[in-house]
Amino acid sequence: MLIGGFLILISVIGGVASNNRRFALWLTDLLIQYRWLIVIPVVLPLSALFDIYWYFRYLVVVRMRSAPLKHAERVADIQAQIKVWRDNGSEGLLCTARPTWLCMSPRLSTYKKKCNQIKIELQDILEVDTVNKVVTVEPLVNMGHLTRELKAHGHTLLVTPEFEDLTVGGLIAGYGVEGSSHKYGLFCDLVEWYEVVIADGSVVECTREQNAELFHSLPWSYGSLGFITAVRLRIRPVKPWVHLQYHPTNTWEEMVSKFEEFTMCENAPEFVEAILYDTERGVLMTGEYADQPEYSKINSIGWWFKPWFYKHVESFCGNDHVADEYIPVRQYYHRHTRSIFWELELIVPFGNSAWFRYLLGWLLPPKVAFLKLTQGELVRKYYEEQHVVQDLLVPLTELKSSLEMCHEIFEVYPIWLAAHKLFRTGGMLKPGDEYKDWEMYVDVGIWNVPKAKDFDGRESVRRMERWALEHRTYQTLYADTYMSREEFWRMFSGDLYHKLRKQYNAEGVFMDVYDKVCRQVAYK
Repeated sequence: MLIGGFLILISVIGGVASNNRRFALWLTDLLIQYRWLIVIPVVLPLSALFDIYWYFRYLVVVRMRSAPLKHAERVADIQAQIKVWRDNGSEGLLCTARPTWLCMSPRLSTYKKKCNQIKIELQDILEVDTVNKVVTVEPLVNMGHLTRELKAHGHTLLVTPEFEDLTVGGLIAGYGVEGSSHKYGLFCDLVEWYEVVIADGSVVECTREQNAELFHSLPWSYGSLGFITAVRLRIRPVKPWVHLQYHPTNTWEEMVSKFEEFTMCENAPEFVEAILYDTERGVLMTGEYADQPEYSKINSIGWWFKPWFYKHVESFCGNDHVADEYIPVRQYYHRHTRSIFWELELIVPFGNSAWFRYLLGWLLPPKVAFLKLTQGELVRKYYEEQHVVQDLLVPLTELKSSLEMCHEIFEVYPIWLAAHKLFRTGGMLKPGDEYKDWEMYVDVGIWNVPKAKDFDGRESVRRMERWALEHRTYQTLYADTYMSREEFWRMFSGDLYHKLRKQYNAEGVFMDVYDKVCRQVAYK
C-alpha cells in the first residue's frame, strides 16, 4: 500500500512537472538531493526483508534437497507454456516474465509489454560436484546464494562477480567480469554445459563438443536464441582468506604500466583490479588466496560498520609503499556490494559516515530493483540525461587512450579497471586478428555524475560509441546503447549468431539481441 501510494504520488507530480520545465528541473534536483528520505525508511527495510525471505527459502531448499527433483518439472512447465503459445497461433514474440525492474541493469525497457511472457521459476542450485570440480545451477541463482553454498563445500567459482544479486543467467546472457578474469576470462568462460529450451519447445544440451556453435553463441545473446534452464560451471577449492596488496600510483602512465605488468606476467596474481580517483591518484590491488592471515593485518571489510571499500582503498592514495591486509574470502568477493561500488553516495550522501554505518549500515545495500521501482519518471530521466553508467571492454593496448577519452567526454571518477582474457570462440566477441587464442582486454567501468562541461546524456554516449568502434572496443549491453544496427554488428561479430538464429528457428520467436538492448527499440 505504502509503495503503491508513493508511486501514484510520484506519477502525478511527474505529470505536472512534464508541462513545466522550470518546475521539473527544480523538482528533479529536490528528488535527487533528498532521495534518501524514501530510500532509508522504505527501500532499505524492504531490501532487508527481501534478503531474509530468500535466505530462509535457501535454507529450506538445501535442507529438503528438493531443487534437483523439481527441476525437470519446472522445465516441462516452460515447454508447456511454449506449446500453448504455438497452439494459439504463435502470435507475438516470446520473452521471460521477469519484470525489468527486477534486473540489475539500470535500463527499464518496455519491450516486454508487447511480448508473450513465459514464467520461469529457476532459482536453485542443483548439484555441487567437488570431485569433477563443477556446480550445476539454474539461471536465476545469484552470486550471494552461490558463493555461500560453494564455500560450505570448500570451493568457489574461478570468477566471482562482486554484487550478490547478480544472477548466473544475467552474467552469461549479458556479461560478468572480476579481478580473476585476467587468468580465467569472463564469467561465461567458466561454463562447461548448458541446458536450453529452444523456439520449438524442445530441450537442447550443449558443450564445447556437443552443439558447440550454440554453446559459443549463448553468451551475450540476451535470451535471443532460447531460454537457458540450467548451467554447469567450473569451480576450484578455496582458501578462507585473500591476502590483498595495495599499490598506489600517481600518474596514468604508472597505473597502465603496473596494470600490464601484473596482468601479463607469467605468474600473475589471482586477483588484479584498480580504481582511479582522478587524473593522478589511483590504487592497483593484487590478491592471492591464503590459508592463514597475519592477525595484526586482518580487515573484515564486510561488517556493516566498516568504511565502504572504495573509500578504504582511497586511503592508500599517496603512500610511498605497498600496504597489505587479509580479508575473509566471501567478504572480499562482495567487497563492492554495500556501496554499489560508489553509486550509493549519490543516493545516501552521508552513507559512509561513521554514525550511519553503525546505526543503519546493516540494512545496506538497497536493492537495485527497489531503487528502480521507486525512482519515478523524473529521477529516471535524470539518470538518463545527467548520469552515466557504462562499461567498455578495451584492448589492453588501448587502455591509456580509453582513459583519455573517458576524461574528455565524461570526466567521471572513480573509474574501475579489471582485466580479462578474451578468448577466440567464434562467438560475438573476438580478439584481434594478430592474436591466436586470446587477447588481454580491460573492463573500464564509468558510473557517476559526469563533470565534463559539454556532457549530454545521449550525445556523449554516442561519442564514446564512435570511439569504441575505432578502437576494437566492446560496449557492454546492460546499459543504454544508441548505435545503429549497422554499427552494432560492426562492433560485434554476428556471423555465427545470425546463422544459429535461423538454424534454431529463433527468428519470429525471440527478439533479436539488438532490438533488446538498443534504446530506440527497447523503449518503444
